[in-house]
Amino acid sequence: MSGELTRRSAAELAELIASGQVSAVDVAQAHLDRIAAVDGEVRAFLHVDAETTLAQARAVDERRAAGERLGPLAGVPIAHKDVFTTADMPTTAGSRILQGWRPPYDATITARLRAAGLVIIGKTNMDEFAMGSSTENSAYGPTRNPWDTSRIPGGSSGGSSAAVAAYEAPLATGTDTGGSIRQPAAVTGIVGVKPTYGGSSRYGLIAFASSLDTPGPFARNVLDAALLHEAFSGHDPMDSTSIDRPVPPVVEAARRGDVAGLRVGVVRELGGEGYQPGVLARFNDSVELLESLGAKVVEVSCPHFGYALPAYYLIAPSECSSNLARFDAMRYGLRVGDDGTRSAEEVMALTRAEGFGPEVKRRIMLGTYALSSGYYDAYYGKAQQVRTLITRDFDAAFEQVDVLVSPTTPTTAFPIGDRVDDPMAMYLADLATIPANLAGNAAISVPCGLSDDGLPVGLQIMAPTLADDRVYRVGAAVERALEDRWGGPLLAKAPELAEADR
Repeated sequence: MSGELTRRSAAELAELIASGQVSAVDVAQAHLDRIAAVDGEVRAFLHVDAETTLAQARAVDERRAAGERLGPLAGVPIAHKDVFTTADMPTTAGSRILQGWRPPYDATITARLRAAGLVIIGKTNMDEFAMGSSTENSAYGPTRNPWDTSRIPGGSSGGSSAAVAAYEAPLATGTDTGGSIRQPAAVTGIVGVKPTYGGSSRYGLIAFASSLDTPGPFARNVLDAALLHEAFSGHDPMDSTSIDRPVPPVVEAARRGDVAGLRVGVVRELGGEGYQPGVLARFNDSVELLESLGAKVVEVSCPHFGYALPAYYLIAPSECSSNLARFDAMRYGLRVGDDGTRSAEEVMALTRAEGFGPEVKRRIMLGTYALSSGYYDAYYGKAQQVRTLITRDFDAAFEQVDVLVSPTTPTTAFPIGDRVDDPMAMYLADLATIPANLAGNAAISVPCGLSDDGLPVGLQIMAPTLADDRVYRVGAAVERALEDRWGGPLLAKAPELAEADR
């Protein structure tokens, strides 16, 4: 029964718990057993506390037994990216500079998960301060892709994507600054969503780039992602960028799942040279599928998308150089060289030198240079102008179509170590995802098949801001049609992990 429970969707688990067929404790224990069996190989988690997990589950069972009305995901386990503060667990952001830090408060997303009755089963590994596309930049070692443990699970939210793909949790949280939910989802064969910027709270999220960071859900199917999206989204007065508007009807859209009459735009600039042939083949199959389901497909040009990558790698490092200045060895976290003989400036320099990894240092230096006197207008200012042009490209495209589609990533999961010495090659993993971050649009990645190398490919669907329901509607239609074709979810085709279910 334990193995069967970990294969169930979040919606199915919630129904089983609500009907009394199983307890939240049973479900939590099944997932803890799965983590014990496979996480030595996958390394998705940085922190798991069985006692705390079971206490949360027990509390849900007690509340239900007392007749309390609970949320639709009550009792379902969730893996939580280690960039959200949690008062009862360490929060490290994948960095040595925060090793062992226990925050004094919960992030808004964390608090909403608890209020909804979700059971936070542990904190997941990530690229340090969310800077990376492979989860190799974690100070605590890389996470591995459950499809092939010699390969990356994407990044920066690779621990979360791997946990869901390895059946260690049915749901997970992530953050998407330049593709850090959608790209990991694509390469691990699951669903990942970047909500509209401002639709999910950043309060208590350790900041990387404040105008880009967007919390979002991971799940093994579109409906589960929608249920989680609805559970933690909505206006938060603690976040000045939070949108004071109702959450779009994402669950209703996921249940509807049809594309009849919708206008779908294929982005000319997101494909072709640099894209793996197998990725393009699966993408083209998906476009044909959308047409067969009743969508009207047209090609759309977004001419400034080609400048998105360089613009992003000026804007994001500039914001990170400012945000990471708070890690100064004075108030919390790591402190190096404080022997009473050194000045505060020396201690700060030693701490930052030892506490930050190479990629974080690279981006801080890039950002500091771009913001420096005499260069601000030429670099950061110009990048923001390009951002405006990209937003206008989206606006013009959405006058013609309801959603835009592209491959989520140019390639399937690459081998661990393959790009660590080539930052440019690493950055190209986010080629197709970055435009939506710069404009703030909603976007989803859904599995659309296997490439010639036997690894999963993702289809990216993008919608206007505050039209998040459209990505769920189209994503669910694609998912349903492809699962009928495959005879089940794509993830069922993944090789079983060697240590599983021992």
